[in-house]
Amino acid sequence: MLTISQLASYAGVTTRAVRHYHARGLLPEPGRDHSGYRRYDAQAAVDLIRIRVLAEAGVPLARVRELLRADAAELAAAVAEIDARLRAEIDERERHRERIARLAAGDSLALPPEGAAYLDRWRELGLPERVVEIERDSWILTLAVLSPEQVAEAMALKGALLDDEQFVETLRRLSAAVDWAPGDPRLPALADQVAAMLDEHAGWSAGSASEMEAGLVDLFDSLALDSFPAGRRLESLLEERGWSGWTRQERTG
Repeated sequence: MLTISQLASYAGVTTRAVRHYHARGLLPEPGRDHSGYRRYDAQAAVDLIRIRVLAEAGVPLARVRELLRADAAELAAAVAEIDARLRAEIDERERHRERIARLAAGDSLALPPEGAAYLDRWRELGLPERVVEIERDSWILTLAVLSPEQVAEAMALKGALLDDEQFVETLRRLSAAVDWAPGDPRLPALADQVAAMLDEHAGWSAGSASEMEAGLVDLFDSLALDSFPAGRRLESLLEERGWSGWTRQERTG
């Protein structure tokens, strides 16, 4: 025979839980011995374990009472129902885990799968995370103002440029300049390289950017150019070389 403490220990619950199950009519209260203590038999331990398992599975205690009295067929049906619900909850939790993982990565939370894959290519090219985050934020903003079709077209075009050595080398040079001061003497050479790349790939940004109103273009320019100290200085140097704008790049001379 077991004391209430022993029973609770074997079943993996607290003595308070045992008393609660007594109060709810789930576990019959046993008689007391000559010392006035409750004494439990093996069946009580088995019943308590069944109660604990059902309760931990999220079965309401009122339903637990019914299942304890159910025949084999009713219990089997109930267990199948509980299993289906638990599987659905597991699937939902897995989806939450994936969202949390994407949130930690920062990419896929607000971008479609192809957007996350596109940013992964930036990382594979060795571009610093700070620069990848600037690019990510620009696409998040793009999704808010353009149609999915326009975004997909623009992303495919930009993704194709990542196969171009000149474009990638220019990206690397721009990435290296994120901490340069506006008066850095290396900026004119960088502007020459960016202008040469734009001459080679003239009109690459015209598609999606042409659909934007001027205010949105300014917003996108600000997101990129104001994210590093020399951004506006580089813009001015590009204008001297015949290119205006950053999001909507146009030849001026």
